[in-house]
Amino acid sequence: MISIIAIFLDILRFFLSKETNKAEIIAQETIQPMTQDELKQATARAAIDYISPRLEPDSIVGIGTGSTANFFIDYLAEIKGQFDGAVASSEASAQRLKAHGIPVYELNSVDGMQFYVDGADETNPALELIKGGGAALTREKIVAACADEFICIADESKWVETLGNFPLPVEVIPMARSLVARELVKLGGDPVYRQGVITDNGNAILDVYNLKIEQPKDLEDAINNITGVVTNGIFAMRPADVLLLGTSTGVKTVTAQ
Repeated sequence: MISIIAIFLDILRFFLSKETNKAEIIAQETIQPMTQDELKQATARAAIDYISPRLEPDSIVGIGTGSTANFFIDYLAEIKGQFDGAVASSEASAQRLKAHGIPVYELNSVDGMQFYVDGADETNPALELIKGGGAALTREKIVAACADEFICIADESKWVETLGNFPLPVEVIPMARSLVARELVKLGGDPVYRQGVITDNGNAILDVYNLKIEQPKDLEDAINNITGVVTNGIFAMRPADVLLLGTSTGVKTVTAQ
């Protein structure tokens, strides 16, 4: 009798293990990796969670430009009663903020700025960035410089050990475009004129390929000293203070290494 029961239990365990394995396979097939847009949305939501408990009725929030910043603006509208208003780094961001009923102030009219939240085209472990894919680098750099805290929101595809895989945007006075391009070649880059793009400041953009940016601060300074350059997209002199990095396992909070 005991042997019959033992055999029955063995058979039961066999079928239960089959069902468990089947359930695990179904679960694995059901879980899909997050898309890049979903990662951007997750980091934007994390930025709201990061700033919301610290906002005051008179707080001013600086807003970047680009697809990730757009998600942040959309979520910011949900808590617009918690702060005074925003300063935008581009006309596009200003229009989106106003569409959500968020007051937009000129930078010269505010005394200070608690947070600046923006995306990045690349970030290294020191939280030095390449920005400017959306051609708003000059205003982004100005607004970031005014903020008490610069919060970068990006997905894990933007994380690199050495900056330079993404072409470096350089904003230039239009009449100096060729002059600046020749100087950038001397620095080892391959500048390409971004056709059909005029910045909010009325200037042109050169995208510089094949730069290996091992000393970001030095190169940022060197390019900015070229006559005709307004600014370039290296954010090393004013890096991010905090990076909210969207990954397949969730949003990680990163500080400079």
